[in-house]
Amino acid sequence: MPSRKQQKGITLIELMVVVAVVAILGGVALPSYLSYVQRGKTQEATSALADARVKFEQYFQDNRTYEAYVSASCSPIIAGTKYFTYACTNMTATTYTITATGSVGEGMSGYVYTINQANAKTSTIGGTTVNCWVTKKGEAC
Repeated sequence: MPSRKQQKGITLIELMVVVAVVAILGGVALPSYLSYVQRGKTQEATSALADARVKFEQYFQDNRTYEAYVSASCSPIIAGTKYFTYACTNMTATTYTITATGSVGEGMSGYVYTINQANAKTSTIGGTTVNCWVTKKGEAC
């Protein structure tokens, strides 16, 4: 019987199968991971807005007005944030609205959260607006 030489290493087909499997896994895992990261970034907005609302209500208890409490940028109330910009609007003696808008450079474009004096919360994610705070696309109240 003639002896067969034993091959060492891997064939090109085996390498191509491994590359295809890694590409498929990457195609599924990367979007899920990016969605997970975005959900984590939304916590900055929701916690900053909830904290700001508490400060507004404390100010109102002391002064019986919301007017003249903050500038339009909400700067004395909300500072040091990375993923969202904040605006205080509709400031009257008895009303206010605080809006958190996602920073495009941080991958949060299309994310907008609001809260007002009546604790009415809205979220706009990817063009869809709902009357609560949601943290990912497709989520409902």
